[in-house]
Amino acid sequence: MILVLRALGIGDLATAVPALRALRAAFARDRLVLAAPRWLGPLVELVGGVDEQVDVDGLGPYRWPPMAPERAVNLHGRGPQSHRLLRAAQPRQLMAFACPEAGHHVGPVWRPDEHEVARWCRLLDWYGIATDPSDLALRRPAPGDLPVGASIVHPGAKAAERRWPPDRFAAVARELARRGHRVLVTGAPGERDLAEEVAARAGLPGSAVLAGRTDVGELAELVAHGRLVVAGDTGIGHLATGYGTPSVLLFGPVAPALWGPPADRPWHRALWAGPVPGWPSPARPVPAARQPEHGASGRPERVHRRAGAPSAETTVHPALAALDVAQVLAAVEQVGQVERGRPAVTAR
Repeated sequence: MILVLRALGIGDLATAVPALRALRAAFARDRLVLAAPRWLGPLVELVGGVDEQVDVDGLGPYRWPPMAPERAVNLHGRGPQSHRLLRAAQPRQLMAFACPEAGHHVGPVWRPDEHEVARWCRLLDWYGIATDPSDLALRRPAPGDLPVGASIVHPGAKAAERRWPPDRFAAVARELARRGHRVLVTGAPGERDLAEEVAARAGLPGSAVLAGRTDVGELAELVAHGRLVVAGDTGIGHLATGYGTPSVLLFGPVAPALWGPPADRPWHRALWAGPVPGWPSPARPVPAARQPEHGASGRPERVHRRAGAPSAETTVHPALAALDVAQVLAAVEQVGQVERGRPAVTAR
């Protein structure tokens, strides 16, 4: 048995797809068990290759199955908490980044300035497992009862610093609707008020708000059969990458060089006005609900920062607040032009 830990969110799982597929290919006869939150189950199915999922959310104490794995693979973080959690499963081998604090002295050195996809591929490469960082495609679900061909506006994000102002999302949604797009506003259950505000400001009907009404599998279905995704640096952007759905993603404070879509896919555009002098640019902001250990690239665009950001936007990172509606709409037009002449993206 190969036990893999990735007990995080949508984007975290999506960026680990090449590593998971490499493990599946390297240990084709072994049972591959993924430790991840139960609610990610529909997305795990769309990744493919996982024989079993065990419900692990974060790094709290966990009672592992009695059968010890042959190998445990830490795709969660650099340690020490995640290393110790996997050590508790008593594997014959722990494949992880070096972490002397956890007594793990083998493995590559953690690099804070590395793209998330490349990070986990490099880990496996160090252990002699061949990887393909471009292998990001997800299985495409069949169309169901959800709309097909919609343009999805997703205004939420876990960290306030990564939320573009709702009035700007609304302005983008309003203009997309004027151009003939069917616009839907998505989000987590706790983001429904935000989604309703954006829809109301954009003049969209209440039926356009799907925030809190879709699970992760249904969200993947929407994106897989969608026309466009406009979002911040959050999980839905990684779904757009996995399905090749054109996307415009707004970054700040984290650079798209660390979490953005691949630079060689021009149907994804990552907008970023950073770095901002005097403001930190961490590898990833850590929401309060997330364990403290851990830690979406189109061509990153260095957008000119406008001076004098409104004081009401002080919770938004300046690199994100500097992006305006016109820049986002211009990027929408650009990815639309690319989309008309490119091949489809399919899972292998």
